[in-house]
Amino acid sequence: MRFIVYGAGAIGGVLGARLHGHGHEVVLIARGAHLDAIRTSGLRIESPRAAEVVAVAAVGHPSEIAWRADDVVLLATKTHHTGAALEALAPHAPSECEIVSAQNGVANERLALRRFARVCGVAVMCPALHLAPGVVQAYSDPVTGILDIGCWPEGVSQTARTIAAAFERSTFASQPRPDIARWKYRKLVMNLGNAVQALCSSSGGELVKRAQAEGEACLRAAGIDFVSEAEDRERRGDILRIQPIAGRKRPGGSTWQSLARASGSVETDYLNGEIVLLGRQLGMSTPVNALLQRVAGEAARAGRMPGGFSEEELLRLLG
Repeated sequence: MRFIVYGAGAIGGVLGARLHGHGHEVVLIARGAHLDAIRTSGLRIESPRAAEVVAVAAVGHPSEIAWRADDVVLLATKTHHTGAALEALAPHAPSECEIVSAQNGVANERLALRRFARVCGVAVMCPALHLAPGVVQAYSDPVTGILDIGCWPEGVSQTARTIAAAFERSTFASQPRPDIARWKYRKLVMNLGNAVQALCSSSGGELVKRAQAEGEACLRAAGIDFVSEAEDRERRGDILRIQPIAGRKRPGGSTWQSLARASGSVETDYLNGEIVLLGRQLGMSTPVNALLQRVAGEAARAGRMPGGFSEEELLRLLG
């Protein structure tokens, strides 16, 4: 089995580096200065314990890969880039290729199933960071993250079990789960606070509680099952041990990083926007998630750095 990691940012870069470092064949698909740095100097992965450089293969497009029947694609792009990634993959990846979504949100798997028959979802819990070309950081040690996997929308194949075993051998905790959608919907609820962290540099507070309450209410009204907070806490246990790297704590999650890199876009249309969509379909009001979706998108397009708002400012906008 060879792993093709599409999107070598925080999650994809850490995942690819760990798999490569534990004997698995890996090819990264990256872009721009990050790709140039990996090709020139290797991929540097930093953790609380050490820093190392891995000489992992990297390309800029799926057409540069000599595809094999045993290839597994680990999708690690942001959701708003998934469509373009799948369009690039479709002419080149074998039809029997397994597509594994190691991404936030619940839209990626449905997008992948339009083009590929075999799709898995991964509930990703991995505190990682990518801000500089050629460098990724993994803040949990000795276990890098939790990557539970299952077929989408349900079931467990032998391939999913094999991938879980590969993750387990590469410093991750991973369980094959026949109900992976339930776990990804719980992660979606948790990710509804990402925009607050990015906009206000705060990971808690009234806005997060209200956004998540709206999310849970919409999921229940839609009849969508999701893992409870208690189940999630039990799964996490003390597996993730988040520590500083070179004396510095992880500054923020995926949405925070998108603003910090001035990427021009964020994935909130598929996080908070997923709840807004459900609300509109159900005739339910979701003002907090609608506000966070709109303001985060505006901040990204304007090139604003993280922390440009206070929670009080955003609460006032709700009226």
